[in-house]
Amino acid sequence: MTDLPRKAFSRGARLAALPLGYAGRSALGMGKRLGGRPAEVVLTEIQQRTAEQLFRTLGELKGGAMKFGQALSVLEAAFPEELVAPYREQLVKLQDSAPPMPTQTVRDQIESSLGPGWRKQLVWLDGGQAAAASIGQVHRGRWHDGREVAVKVQYPGAGQALMSDLRQLARVARGVAPVFPGIDIKPLVAELQARAADELDYPLEGEAQAAFAEAFRDDPDIVVPDVVYAGPVVLVSEWLESPGSLAAVIADGTRAERDHYGELLARFLFSGPARTGMLHADPHPGNFRPIPNDDGSPGALGVLDFGAVARLPDRQLPSAMGTLLRVAAESDPAELVAGLRREGFIKEGIRVEPELVRDYLAPFVEPTRTETFRFTRDWMRTQFERINDPSQPSFAIATKLNLPTSYLLIHRTWLGGIGLLSQLEAEAPFRAILEEHLPGFAG
Repeated sequence: MTDLPRKAFSRGARLAALPLGYAGRSALGMGKRLGGRPAEVVLTEIQQRTAEQLFRTLGELKGGAMKFGQALSVLEAAFPEELVAPYREQLVKLQDSAPPMPTQTVRDQIESSLGPGWRKQLVWLDGGQAAAASIGQVHRGRWHDGREVAVKVQYPGAGQALMSDLRQLARVARGVAPVFPGIDIKPLVAELQARAADELDYPLEGEAQAAFAEAFRDDPDIVVPDVVYAGPVVLVSEWLESPGSLAAVIADGTRAERDHYGELLARFLFSGPARTGMLHADPHPGNFRPIPNDDGSPGALGVLDFGAVARLPDRQLPSAMGTLLRVAAESDPAELVAGLRREGFIKEGIRVEPELVRDYLAPFVEPTRTETFRFTRDWMRTQFERINDPSQPSFAIATKLNLPTSYLLIHRTWLGGIGLLSQLEAEAPFRAILEEHLPGFAG
């Protein structure tokens, strides 16, 4: 394979086969159960094989397929434990790795961006990839001025593959849905489609990263690498030294590491808009890198990948967002419903019981009601199950709420950030962070 698999038919066929594979294994599993195998054993086998096929396929295809998998990975904490247990290993693999493209392809891509004399600028390039992403992979190198750099190289055919994958995923969303009960796949794919052009634009990504690097230059807790060069298919940044990503902390971190890096993650996500007018909108573990202190204690948090950012109209998060969270926390149902109507969360003509709306949103604002809050998998899973249970009154409210277009990316980032904090099981002064950085929340 010299680049991303380009043929729409072959890529589409592999994606279309995902729900068929799940259905086939389920039918086989039913046969095993009828033959006397314990139901839980059969279920685990089905889930394990489905996870392996699904995330192997998404990772190998890269492009929109891998982007879709990464978006799902941050919601891992919301899945029921019996479902997510066999998936977790595959999810982490997808976040941190993918099959590499050949060395010659990497060099060809660099030459197409930097020109025939690229070796005079990039004087050394490691032949092996240091990291992988949905539309590119990263190599370590050395710039002509002696700086160690990270060279992100876009896969040939990335644009075509990205759009083709997302169109195919939209078509098979209903078939994939049983693998992820309770997650509405179609809106997730639609939002990824809307952001695809920005993800492919490395100069635009370079501008965003440079703005964040400048804004956090003197911050002792957040490190954003400076941009060295941004071209059509190559983005060169200063190298960020780190032992791994947040995935390692999620898997094996101490309580101190989980709490420390969880708090820094929350502070970055909410302070970034105030400093740059942009929201880093791709909160999966591979984009955040713990940087321990010299004595091994938890240190700064490095932030990578600015291909998906929300450029906020007023250069800050909407003040109505903070106001509504505060009102919901103070339990004024009538004022809460009025505010939700003003912002378009409840459309004209839709009737709701204010008390039920308050009760529906209450658990989501729970982290803002105490000085510190510990996010856990159990907590997130409980909220997820509650809003997806048709027998609960909150389920009817969920069907009456609307998500305005202007909040789509903010909502996905918020949900992804909460997902990461829950995977970390981090305790953080969430209320104080919102009071400092979220307009409208402090009143």
